[in-house]
Amino acid sequence: MKRLFYIIGIAFAMICPLQSCANGGGTKTEVSAPEPAESVESVEPAESIKKPDYMIRIEGLLKDAKQQKSSTNFPLFFARQFLDVPYVAHTLEVNDEEQLVINVSELDCTTLVETVTALTLCAYRKSFTFLAYQQALQAMRYRNGVIDRYPSRIHYFTDWIAENAKAGIVTEIQQPNPPFTQIQTVKVNYMSQHPQSYKALKAHPEYVAEIAQMEQRLTGKKFRFIPKSEVKDTPAMREAVHDGDIIAITCNKPGLDIAHLGFAVWRSDGLHLLNASQLHKKVVEEPMTLYQYLQKHPSHTGIRIIRINH
Repeated sequence: MKRLFYIIGIAFAMICPLQSCANGGGTKTEVSAPEPAESVESVEPAESIKKPDYMIRIEGLLKDAKQQKSSTNFPLFFARQFLDVPYVAHTLEVNDEEQLVINVSELDCTTLVETVTALTLCAYRKSFTFLAYQQALQAMRYRNGVIDRYPSRIHYFTDWIAENAKAGIVTEIQQPNPPFTQIQTVKVNYMSQHPQSYKALKAHPEYVAEIAQMEQRLTGKKFRFIPKSEVKDTPAMREAVHDGDIIAITCNKPGLDIAHLGFAVWRSDGLHLLNASQLHKKVVEEPMTLYQYLQKHPSHTGIRIIRINH
């Protein structure tokens, strides 16, 4: 399969340490990196130059979205365009210098969520251009939208939620109670405690102190979540969780906050997860309910719900 994959070479590139997409549990493992992507000097090629495939793909998705009704559930509309796209971990870890990476031919749980969110923002804003997509992606992936070395990328999903909520991009839903009956107290330190698991931290040990400071700022924060025992097909759940909401699965693994990500899909038998799955090795709508899925993972404790702002 030809990779729809690029890097902006002039200052425009989240791998969450959650890394459930890497091994289903939250620990980051070393894998061989994808082949180097091509760096380009301009995101808008001249008319005489053939557009690269990644740009054609994004522009095609936005063109299709432009034809949809305003009532369309855009998070699910876009997420379903990526069904069967191969699952590949660490697609952002391909450069020595931090740059914006766009890869729509290989996805993990985090890059699926970011890709779909950026496309959804374009549709909500009626900005159906590749440049609008690129700007939306950079704004959510980096603190204050500014690329300044590896530590400027938002690495823990709790931090991603907070930064993007502050920017008006998403809202975390934490009411009503029930079903939001439990509180997660965040305690993160996985990255600073396992720097050898991260390519950039191995190459730049001086970054570890900055990462540790960021972890300390997150540690102790509290968020309401739905415990996995309550992720059932009830009126309260259907009221609280909407189709297309981002689902962040909480976990009790030491040093981590979130184990996996995906999108909410309600069916007649209950809530399901559309996700980039390591198990299935591709983007899928899980055939089992999310309740069943969570019971199969002892380290999963429940779900936090994040909604993309219209």
